[in-house]
Amino acid sequence: MTFSETRGSANRGSQSRDFDLLEHPHRRYNPLAGEWVLVSPHRMKRPWQGQVEKTVYEQRPAYDPDCYLCPGNTRAGGVQTPHYTGTFVFTNDFAALLPDTPAGSFRDGQLLVAQSERGLCRVICFSPRHDLTLAEMTTAQIRPVVDTWVDQYAEIGALPFINYVQIFENKGAMMGASSPHPHGQIWANETLPNEVEKEDGHQRAYLKARGSCLLCDYLVLELRAEERLICRNEHFVALTPFWAIWPFETMILSARHLTSLLELNDAERDGLADILRRLTVRYDNLFETSFPYSMGFHQRPTDGETHPAWHLHLHFYPPLLRSATVRKFMVGYEMLAGPQRDITPEASAARLRALPERHYRQLSE
Repeated sequence: MTFSETRGSANRGSQSRDFDLLEHPHRRYNPLAGEWVLVSPHRMKRPWQGQVEKTVYEQRPAYDPDCYLCPGNTRAGGVQTPHYTGTFVFTNDFAALLPDTPAGSFRDGQLLVAQSERGLCRVICFSPRHDLTLAEMTTAQIRPVVDTWVDQYAEIGALPFINYVQIFENKGAMMGASSPHPHGQIWANETLPNEVEKEDGHQRAYLKARGSCLLCDYLVLELRAEERLICRNEHFVALTPFWAIWPFETMILSARHLTSLLELNDAERDGLADILRRLTVRYDNLFETSFPYSMGFHQRPTDGETHPAWHLHLHFYPPLLRSATVRKFMVGYEMLAGPQRDITPEASAARLRALPERHYRQLSE
C-alpha cells in the first residue's frame, strides 16, 4: 500500500479537506522528544545551487598498514592493536569521559553552573577487515557485532557509577569518523544525556497517562498505514518516522516490547543483524556510495530500575539530501528557530523501500 493509495482512508487519521501533507507547509510533532519539525514539501521543486560535497569512491584494501584499527597495528595512543579475528573492544585512547574524574561542582549564582561527570568510552571494531561496512557484511558477520553490543551494555551498565550506556556508530568522514575501518563506539555516562532524558520523560508520561507504551502504540499505527515502512522481519521494523528531521532518517523498532538489548533472545539477535544489513544496503544503494550516517541505540537507563516505559529502538541520521554530493546542513532558521525538512518522510521511505537488498557493488559484478 502506498501513501497515495491510503489517501482519504482511516489509516491516515483526520485531515482537513483543503490541506495536503504532501504539498503544503506544516509542522509535525515528535512525541519522543516533545518537539516540532517544519516540513516544506513544495521546496523540493527548487533548483540546487548550494554546496556540493566532494565524494571519493575508493576501493579499500582488506588490510591497511596505516590504519590504527587494523589487527597488529599501533594506535595513535601508542598501544598495539592485537591480531583479532572477530570483533574487538578497547578503551578509547582519547576518551571524552573518564572513570576517575573527581566529584565536584562549580556555581556562581543561578546562571553559571557546572558539575563533574564520570564515565567511560570504548571503541568496537566490527571486523578485522578494513574494507567492509555493515552494509557489505553478511547477516552472519553482523551477528557477532550484535552479541558484542549486548555484552558491552551488560558489562558497562553493571558499573555502579554508570546510569546510561550510549552505543553508536559514526560512518564516514562527513560524520566525523576518524577512520574508515568498520567500527562503532560506546560512551557511558553518570547522568542521562539530553536526548535520552527527553525520550525518558515523554515515554514515562505517555505510560502514566495511557497505560501503554508510546512506541508500541506508534508501531501499530505505522504497520496499519504502511506508507513509511521500509523493511521488516519477524522481530524488527525499519521505517521513516512521521516526525523525521533528516532527509533519509530512519528508525528501527523491536516488534516485541523490549526495554533493552539484554532482553533479546537468540532469534531476535539474528533479526536485528538481518534488519541492519537490509537497511544499510539500501542506504548504500540509494546514491551508490558508502552512505554516511550517525546511528545509535536508545534503550532503558542502567540505574537499576526496570523502566517499563522504554522501548528498544535505533535512530539513523544521514545527512545526504539529493545525491551523494548534496548534503543537508542545520543552519539559519534551524539553528535559531527549529529543524526543517523538504522531502517528506513518506517520499524518502518510498525511495528506500523500492531499493534492492543486494549491495550495488555486487549488482555490478
